[in-house]
Amino acid sequence: MGSVRDSNERLSGLEPYDPKYLPAEVMLSANESPFDIAPETRERVEARLGELAFNRYPDPLANGLRDGIAASCGLERGNVLVGNGGDELLFDVFLAYGGPGRTFINLPPTFSVYAYNAHLTGTGIVDIPRLDDFSVDVDAVVARLSEGDIDLVVLTSPNNPTGNLISEVGCRRLLEASDALILLDEAYIEFADASLVSLLAEHENLLILRTFSKAFSLAGVRVGYLLGSRKVIDEFTKVRQPYSVDAVSQLIASCVLEDRDTVVHERVAGTVARREELFRRLQDMEGVEVWPSAANFLLIRVANAHGVWQELYEGHSVLVRDFSSSAGLSDCLRVTVGTEEENAAFLSALEKVLGTQAVRPSG
Repeated sequence: MGSVRDSNERLSGLEPYDPKYLPAEVMLSANESPFDIAPETRERVEARLGELAFNRYPDPLANGLRDGIAASCGLERGNVLVGNGGDELLFDVFLAYGGPGRTFINLPPTFSVYAYNAHLTGTGIVDIPRLDDFSVDVDAVVARLSEGDIDLVVLTSPNNPTGNLISEVGCRRLLEASDALILLDEAYIEFADASLVSLLAEHENLLILRTFSKAFSLAGVRVGYLLGSRKVIDEFTKVRQPYSVDAVSQLIASCVLEDRDTVVHERVAGTVARREELFRRLQDMEGVEVWPSAANFLLIRVANAHGVWQELYEGHSVLVRDFSSSAGLSDCLRVTVGTEEENAAFLSALEKVLGTQAVRPSG
């Protein structure tokens, strides 16, 4: 026959998620750690790899890693589920609590993958835009929850790409407003030291997402995890892919987790210090508006942001993330906090680009 029938109608007109990866000398676009795992950690990984049986399937639930994560969070194994990065787990959330006839509240501007997964799974979307300062409009969300038809709310704290936190008071109000599952995406929480994990003991409808990709320097390994009540975690064991976290990834994540209170803590503190210095430098730069951030990135606004992004990349090999065409983020760019040298290269390049374009702050 030579032809193929159409794919699922939900894919019609859907653009694939694009992380905008491009090679550059200064990579400040993906919120990765600028540092690889520590040399001593790599030595432990390599030693343990020598004992790994590659011909055997991995532990399907990564129970050894679950135990380590649980201990670090003051929880039990049954409160933890490990996945192939936060991305797999985010999709599992929509498989388990979304789908046709079910509805989720999205809080844009925020991580676009939430809405993308909703479209893929046939989940209804109710957008409640953030306020002018990018904070969650808690009153509006509570009012919408009171209608009783919402199954899922996705919060992000710190929010990506705006960098701000949701308060404990605000989160409690949402948890107490209905029995909808409240997913709190804490992918960047190590840079804020403001986790709301303590609320798990009181609220069965709270689910927290974390990752090893950011503070733990494992973006290339793909390990994330969920924290929640046993009842909720058990539901995710029904939809997750079997053996989704391979044995090598489990081993590496376990080794890095052992450094949580030493190397990782020290690097996070360094990132926070460099973030604050970068924030101050950008505040002093004519033509730049910058927002405070509790993550490892900063959101800035400049006139002709796409042109600035293009010139940074093509003229200076500095790659940042362009959000200038995203709803609620007109003329905005997001820059990851890098090393001192990377931050200096970005600032120098930005000053040259802004000077060339003679831009002024946009409204």
